[in-house]
Amino acid sequence: MNISHHHSQSKWSTDFCDCASNPATCFITCCLPCVTFGQIAEMLDEGQSSCAAQGCIYCALWLVSCHWVYACMFREKLRARYGLLPDPCNDCCVHCCCHGCALCQEHAELKHRGLDPTIGWIGPPNVPSRMPPSMHRV
Repeated sequence: MNISHHHSQSKWSTDFCDCASNPATCFITCCLPCVTFGQIAEMLDEGQSSCAAQGCIYCALWLVSCHWVYACMFREKLRARYGLLPDPCNDCCVHCCCHGCALCQEHAELKHRGLDPTIGWIGPPNVPSRMPPSMHRV
């Protein structure tokens, strides 16, 4: 029996060219895109990598003009996690043509989903913290 699973796809919470909706993120992204990218990557890696480490990788790739390729892989990861449409076009085209807008949109999407990239990974949204196994509730 062949069962196909269709994942519903949803729209992004902000438009692609809506960078100015968050002036602080827009400013940081224009001046230091490695910071915005690092924040996004840390969130999508669920704290397995740091903002600083991802930002350094981004900068190294920027030196050889390949930063946008790395960033498009994280956009693809974000879209897969939340079932987002490839809007306005595929991930690599978005990052190649308007990298800053792509980063701002991804940052805004994470905030919309209950994560705040500016403070770093602290765990999934709305999940109570776990107690160490040695501690018991009274």
